[in-house]
Amino acid sequence: MASVSANSGADRLAQLKAFDATKAGVKGLVDAGVTEIPPIFYTPPDIMDSNKSSDEKFTFPVIDLEGAATDPAKRKEIVEKVQDASSTWGFFQVVNHGVPLNVLDEMKAGVKRFYEQDLDEKAKFFERDYTREILMEYSKEMLKMGCLISELLSEGLGLEPNYLRNKDCLLGHYFVCHYYPPCPQPDRTLGNSKHTDPGFITILLQDHVGGLQVLHQNRWVDVTPLPGSLVINIGDMLQIMSNDKFRSVKHRVLANRSDEPRISAACFFSTGLLPNPTIYEPIVELLSEGNPPKYRGTTISEYMMSATTELVGDSLLLQFKL
Repeated sequence: MASVSANSGADRLAQLKAFDATKAGVKGLVDAGVTEIPPIFYTPPDIMDSNKSSDEKFTFPVIDLEGAATDPAKRKEIVEKVQDASSTWGFFQVVNHGVPLNVLDEMKAGVKRFYEQDLDEKAKFFERDYTREILMEYSKEMLKMGCLISELLSEGLGLEPNYLRNKDCLLGHYFVCHYYPPCPQPDRTLGNSKHTDPGFITILLQDHVGGLQVLHQNRWVDVTPLPGSLVINIGDMLQIMSNDKFRSVKHRVLANRSDEPRISAACFFSTGLLPNPTIYEPIVELLSEGNPPKYRGTTISEYMMSATTELVGDSLLLQFKL
């Protein structure tokens, strides 16, 4: 992310194309021994300093899912916690979720192996798009996890457990895996600038290094990784469908200050740019005279096309407000 004063739009685009052409990514810069990051990665100071990290001791929601599928009493408590976290934070961390720990560990190891293999081999797969080949086993586990989370969210809205699934909110899912090498100037850039996710639900696997921050009460709050946990967040499309009952919240990733790489794998539940004619709009059952629809209907592809007009974007929800 370059400062306007540092690079014109045309210059920055040319530098980005040249950087992509190396097919080495930011890891290639670190491997080359750079001690200063290229100007195209500078984050303007006003953005770096905006909404400074909070000194307040917020308690980021952690929800234990044990018993969610087998114990009605526990499930009711879990639904209440999911509903509260989704409406106040837009994020929550889950433990005892049922995904085998060895699958999580193998996924992180696989991402690390991919990024640390020889450049010639990695270059065969390099592209700036939305999909990456992923282990079939992990994909199956994420689909099961997505089904459970969608049921809990549906119930949190006062709907039948299969409501969101029947609306094709789980029709497609794709993965984005990140490798953040140690950054030589972490105070001058971000690992990922602030944004919201355009789809329905995101399930994030992150390693112990951390760096994810969530904007809560106008302050950035660290999401400290818990062993074996997964992070769930609400996407823009679900905020539209819930008519603002659930929140799609801005989040970002800090530049890596540690001496080891940060590994993450995000599973996005959305059909993306694939054909899906369904119009998504505020759920009728949630509306009333005192709670009219706040958004116009949109297809996934229309929303995603808007979301991809820039490499780095902010929430697009305002464009769809009534």
